Amino acid sequence: MNGFARVPFRSILSAAIAASLLCVQLSRAQNASAISSVSPAYREVTDELGRTVRVPQPVQRIVSLAPSLTETVYALGLQDHLVGDTDYCDYPADAQKKPKVGGAINPSLEQIAALHPDIVLVTSLNRFETLHALETIGISSYATDPHNVDEIITSSKKLADVLGAPEAGASVAQGMQRHLADLQRRIGSAPAKRVLFVVWHQPLISVGKHTFIADALRLAGAVSIVDSDKDWPQVSLEEVARLQPDFLVFADSHSEATPSTVETLATLPGWSILEAVSKRRYAVISDAVNRPAPRIVAAIEELARQLHPDAFREKPENTKEKIEKENPPPAAHYSSSPNGLQDRMALPGACACAR
Repeated sequence: MNGFARVPFRSILSAAIAASLLCVQLSRAQNASAISSVSPAYREVTDELGRTVRVPQPVQRIVSLAPSLTETVYALGLQDHLVGDTDYCDYPADAQKKPKVGGAINPSLEQIAALHPDIVLVTSLNRFETLHALETIGISSYATDPHNVDEIITSSKKLADVLGAPEAGASVAQGMQRHLADLQRRIGSAPAKRVLFVVWHQPLISVGKHTFIADALRLAGAVSIVDSDKDWPQVSLEEVARLQPDFLVFADSHSEATPSTVETLATLPGWSILEAVSKRRYAVISDAVNRPAPRIVAAIEELARQLHPDAFREKPENTKEKIEKENPPPAAHYSSSPNGLQDRMALPGACACAR
């Protein structure tokens, strides 16, 4: 009798334990389901090549496949999220310390994948095969493709939004626009200088009229003598001699080497008949002008200062201004009333500071 009584007890105990385990498993499954429905999160955006791209949220790990994009990431203050870039990403200096994934044309997909990026940034400089390969292995890529300076500003702002830093993008864009507006106030009325932008001198290669570099020249108070629909046209030296540019413009990260280049040009057949060569009229700016990134504004100002130096000289004070500066009016006395602070704030140039 006792033996028969123990059998159902064990069965009941086993059934209770099984039910308990089942409840735990169901609870874990429900929790896992809830987590998977929230993370990983993705956001769909359209890049500048018109592709729909799924971007993981938040973006924590970035690989850049172009120097201009690396510069933009730094300008946005997102360099801590940059886990890799190309062999040619050399600005700022810290970018050279990032893990390298090869060149822009032939990056190593294995090295990119090993960095586990949330997103890879590309430009029209990169090959479509690279984009397709990244898609095949499940890595999102976002492409930029600006064609003038305004589009560089807009592109930087869009990229900041994609990377989760819209405020930084708005700040960078506003700074670029403000700087360019100041430049236009200085040089807007000055006649444009006719220039030849020298990409390479043998064979002679310049820039076409639809490039962002040609637009940068315009904003610096210059106009290219090359009227070509090609982005990088080869130019006849005879045609340049006929057009006689006012200045030759060189972009070089090592500008100290450019004067020797000009001296060399003067010895080459055909170049000596250019007045810009014989009179040593050339402008040298940083290679930032070659990169569609926020730093291009600094290169535009560099060129504007060399082509239009008078616009950047401080104007002499007239007699009235000089007398007023030498004999300033007596200091104002502020009220000690509760409204004294408001009175101070209402004065031009005043600030509510402690000293």
